[in-house]
Amino acid sequence: MNNDNLKIFSGRSNKRLAEKIANNLNVSLGDISIKTFSDGELWVKYEENIRGSDVFIIQSTNGPSENIIELALMIDAAVRASADTITVIMPYFGYGRQDRKDQPRVPISSRVMIDIMTTMGADRIITMDLHSTQIQGFAKIPLDNLYSRSVLYSAIKEERLEPDHTTVLAPDIGSAKMSQGYAKNLGMHFAVIDKRRFSPNKAEISHLIGDMQNKNVLIIDDMIDTAGTIINASEAALENGAKSVTVVATHGVLSGDSINNLNKSDIKKIIITDTIQIPKEKLFDKLTIVSVKDVFSEAVSRIHRGESVSALFQF
Repeated sequence: MNNDNLKIFSGRSNKRLAEKIANNLNVSLGDISIKTFSDGELWVKYEENIRGSDVFIIQSTNGPSENIIELALMIDAAVRASADTITVIMPYFGYGRQDRKDQPRVPISSRVMIDIMTTMGADRIITMDLHSTQIQGFAKIPLDNLYSRSVLYSAIKEERLEPDHTTVLAPDIGSAKMSQGYAKNLGMHFAVIDKRRFSPNKAEISHLIGDMQNKNVLIIDDMIDTAGTIINASEAALENGAKSVTVVATHGVLSGDSINNLNKSDIKKIIITDTIQIPKEKLFDKLTIVSVKDVFSEAVSRIHRGESVSALFQF
């Protein structure tokens, strides 16, 4: 691949993943300066010529919210520096759970995020495992929702769980379709929890449907935030006779007391990807992080060469 016209830059939210993607493509991360002034304002400058280049900007938009402002400024700076194309790689799409007007007088925040990137001048957005795929309909530019399945399948297989004695448990109705897909492809049993949410980040279990007795249970979800859903599901599985519980998720948001609560839980192992950079103080023995660098580097390569990325949706 001719990389002369390819430029990859990273914001500050997930530079580790950006470096892995660049290494996969045999290029170096572009030279960019990003500073935070004493009053909290951000300053961005590309320190190399990007005129006429295919620019890829890597930035997850997990908290703090300044990650979003930083990304918007990087896009605008690239437009003003005459980049030929600007592709935003957003491994974790922040505000992805606020995708509809479920109460009076509230914004559709996912749409706002898309509008910010589009208005600033992005030509394309690439993300992974959107909480709600309908978000793709908010964009007037191409928005590719990649999947972590190929990476997570490999991680699950390394656990050497016997399919006949393993149940994939969907922690809520929203994750049932995804969990069914994993159960079918792995040849495992399937179960689901009927969860009722009574306030943001707070929910309780109403029913558990499926066989847990003497089974190793695999709980699969798109993200772990406060970990309340995951811990409640694991406790329900163990109370219903499960031998062990392993949790697999794409995005490790890990907010609030999630680390402490997961550490104290009876969950055997937690597997997440590196779409969000986990600081050292949040690492713990039960946690395993696998990289999605190959999926994103393949997407960058295909887009730069003008090839289809549809093959990446078939895992």
